[in-house]
Amino acid sequence: MAGMLETIAIPRASVFSSSSARSVPIADLSVSGGRRSSAVNFSQFSGLKVQLNRSPVYFSSRSESVRRGGRIVCEAQESTTVTAAAVTDKTWKSLVIESKLPVLVEFWAPWCGPCKMIHPIINELAQEYAGKFSFFQLNTDESPSIASEYGIRSIPTVMIFKNGEKKDAVIGAVPKTTLATSIEKFL
Repeated sequence: MAGMLETIAIPRASVFSSSSARSVPIADLSVSGGRRSSAVNFSQFSGLKVQLNRSPVYFSSRSESVRRGGRIVCEAQESTTVTAAAVTDKTWKSLVIESKLPVLVEFWAPWCGPCKMIHPIINELAQEYAGKFSFFQLNTDESPSIASEYGIRSIPTVMIFKNGEKKDAVIGAVPKTTLATSIEKFL
């Protein structure tokens, strides 16, 4: 996944440079006010590269130069993405009931349209509340006994557990703000 920077404004190249770090020359780097910068230190930034018209050239602290005519691209690392993990009958006790953190569990099924609508919202919340809350998804087709134990009759159903006890439930595909409000109650 890569996002293209539309513009980059650097008032002075010396903002980025330090005595111990190398600067990577960037030709034709446009700066606000029409001035140009001759060198910018990218060694402290990871995931930045110059993308030429046909082939990318990656920055590194060992690089001495970069060809003209490139664009600066910021690439996100896939490993930084936090998503709700799957929980099953076998892992339910250890991941949900015995969790030290509060837990949000989405009960869903692959054939459920509203469940597919709420998945991205659950994953966004998992990123926002990482380290404060645990997020899991339970497929009701694969783990019907847990769904029956908690009286799941409609999906998607989102339940919040704290100290092994069910504390709250939200039924249906609801807005992110509704789920965030429920989460905030148990932080």
